[in-house]
Order: sequence, then structure tokens, then C-alpha cells
Amino acid sequence: MTQLSSEREVATAGQITLPGLDPGSRPEVAAAWPVLEKTGRLISLDAYRGFIMLVLISGAKWFGDGFGIVEVARHFQGNGMWQFLAGQFSHVEWQGCSFWDLLMPSFIFMVGVAMPYSYSSRLAKGDSPQKIALHAVYRSVTLILLGTLGLLFLRDLVMFSWPNRISVTFDEVLPQIGFAYLFAFVLLGKNAKVQFWVAVGILVGYWVAFVLYPLPAPGFDYSSVGALEESKRFTGFFAHWNKNTNLAADFDRWFLNLIPRSEPFVFRKGGITTLNFIPTIATMIFGMITGEFLRSSRLTIEKLKGLLIAGSLFLLGGILLDKTLCPIVKALWTPSWVVYSSGWALLMLAAFFWLVEVKSYRRGVFPLVVVGMNPIAMYCMAHLLDDWIFRVWKKLLGYAFFAGLYGPMLRSLIVVFSLWLVSLVMYRRRIFIRI
Repeated sequence: MTQLSSEREVATAGQITLPGLDPGSRPEVAAAWPVLEKTGRLISLDAYRGFIMLVLISGAKWFGDGFGIVEVARHFQGNGMWQFLAGQFSHVEWQGCSFWDLLMPSFIFMVGVAMPYSYSSRLAKGDSPQKIALHAVYRSVTLILLGTLGLLFLRDLVMFSWPNRISVTFDEVLPQIGFAYLFAFVLLGKNAKVQFWVAVGILVGYWVAFVLYPLPAPGFDYSSVGALEESKRFTGFFAHWNKNTNLAADFDRWFLNLIPRSEPFVFRKGGITTLNFIPTIATMIFGMITGEFLRSSRLTIEKLKGLLIAGSLFLLGGILLDKTLCPIVKALWTPSWVVYSSGWALLMLAAFFWLVEVKSYRRGVFPLVVVGMNPIAMYCMAHLLDDWIFRVWKKLLGYAFFAGLYGPMLRSLIVVFSLWLVSLVMYRRRIFIRI
């Protein structure tokens, strides 16, 4: 399922080496971070990926939302700061966006950014386009299987139990990437204008499909599908994007019930759907265009300006779409959401690009880089081992250590720290899990 990169392969791909990690390093060389070669990895992308992954795993299944902040904030209902943090580290109910909502699109956008780098690296190693294409198919299928059945069975195996419910869905991050990756891969190497207009075409087509799909008939029982209460539902034209009463939700009620499951599928509580992978392709394509732009021979400062300008324009475009054509709804991956979230992804990447590539602040981002270079391993370990990690620390420190007001935050931080230590060991051992 996975590929373990050897030290030689990593070096060929332009992998960075931190001072002291190479046993043969000379002391005078170890005093400074090596300069990244022009053909090497984009360290700012690794740092950005590591940052997103660390935040993401802070909300592993045991804890719910990010860093346990939401649970702690319940004790400070009148405190504006805590309520703001709680809002940013949890999903919005439907329309709108929080920082927590941006994690998944950021990760998918970065997959797109990395694709041109990966493709050119494999060509440089002598792989044929046909071999790379077959690997893309393998990668897509593996991500889909891992994100649907793989983690479900592996988690129960780790806990010495057997799944008592089989409930396959395709709306989590791994299967969504798996579906989108293969379609986006077809556009690798094409002209940026072609890639951009294909992405636009996907979004327009998806928007038209929602608009043409009929609304629920008068007297429809919205509570039967977990829809929002009447005061929170869209009316008029935007009603085509109401929770669990739209094209994608009805598709899942048909498609997911074709798959053997413990009980019939009716709706997802959060309103997320399988068909989200279609506009997700556009998110990945926008990342792919960005990756090609960053691989170009332009000056570093010109690349930074390009990221800032593009991010600002996408952000503005998403807001305008939200006011006119369709609402910003992350759960449905609406076209306005794709544009808006891509804007934030561009601006966040610009921040790391400025810090690492322009200001050469590489030592400071090292803790992020070690995570960003093993994202699949970190994601899987967070889903499989969070319970075990917490139980070990509870034995060592005692339950009382985690029982106080800030216990949820401490539980989350201790798991994040433990997984970071694992990623550090993997980095030092030059172990990089690839699919």
C-alpha cells in the first residue's frame, strides 16, 4: 500500500537534511541549515503542510474539534476571546467559514501544488509517463480504500475489537483526494490557461446541476433528513443549497444504499456529500497551477507577489459569488467555497513562502517540516492511535492531570506532541511513507 523512501531516493528528490541528522556531517557544516537547491523541495510547502496537519490532528476522534478549545470555551460563555477561539476551531453550522473549515481545502490545495514537483521529480529519475500514470491510478484507489474501509478496520484492530457497524461513506478527506486526484492528474503539464478554464468549467457545470435540480415539494418534512430549522434555511434561489435537500444529498441516499451497510443511509449530520469530489477537482487544479507557477524561473519576490495578488482576487471573488450566485458552504463544497477557500490557501502559502523562501527562516519551521514530510503517516496515526496514546499518558501522569478545566486542551496537546515526536524520529531515520 505504501512506499518507504530510502535516504538515497530522498536525496535525489532534493530532500533537505537538517544539521546533525546525518552522522557524517562535519561540525562546521552542521552550524547552518543547508541551502535548498533550486531543483529541490519547496520547504515552505512542507512547513505549510506540517502546520495544517498539526492543527488537524489536534481534533482527532477522541477530542472532537481543535485542541479541545470548544470544550473549554463552554465554561467561559461570557468571554469574547474564548468564544471567538471556539468559533475558529470548530465548523460553522452551514454557511460561512472558520479557520477550522479551511484545513481540508488547504490540504487538498497543497496536493495540487505538489503534483508538478512530484511529476518532474519522477521524470528526472527516468520513470516513463505511462508508469507515472499507473501510479496515479494506484494512489487514487489506495486513498479511497484507506479512507473508507482501511482506517475503520485498522482502528478497531488496534483496539482489539471488530467493527460493529459498517457504514461506508466517501466524504472524508482521503477518499475525496483519491477521487479528485485522478481527474486532476490528466491536466498535469497542460497550459495554465487550459487548466484554469477546465476548473472554471467544472464549477459552472456543478452550479448549473444544483440550480436545475428540483426543490422539495410543499409540505416536505425537513426534519426527516436532518435539515436546518426553518429560520436557518435558505429561501428563494439559494434554497438549492439547503442542508440535506439538494442534488448531492439525494444522490447519496441512492448511491450509498447500493453498498452493503449495517443500516440504511438517510443523511449525514453535517450535510457533507460524496459528490463534493467534483468541485474538489477544481481546488486541486488551482493548487496545480500554483505549483507550476512556483516552479517557474521567476524571481522569488515575483512569486510572492503573485501568490498575494491571486489570493486576494480569489478571496474577493468568493465573497462576490457568496452574495450573488451561491452561498459559501464548505459541507457542499460550493463553487463560491472553492474560490474563497483557495484564496485563503494562497495567502497562507504566501505567508510561509515569505518566511522560508524570502526571509530564509528555516530553522524556525523545522518542527513543521518534519510533520509536513510525513502527512499520510501522521493522519493515519492520529486516527488509529489517539486512544492508546492518551491512555499511556494517563497512566504516567495520572487521570487528575487531565481532569481539570483545561483537561480537554491538555489531552489534545499531549497527543499532538506525542505524534510530533514520532514524526521527528521518522525524519531522523529518513523514513517517509508515500502512497
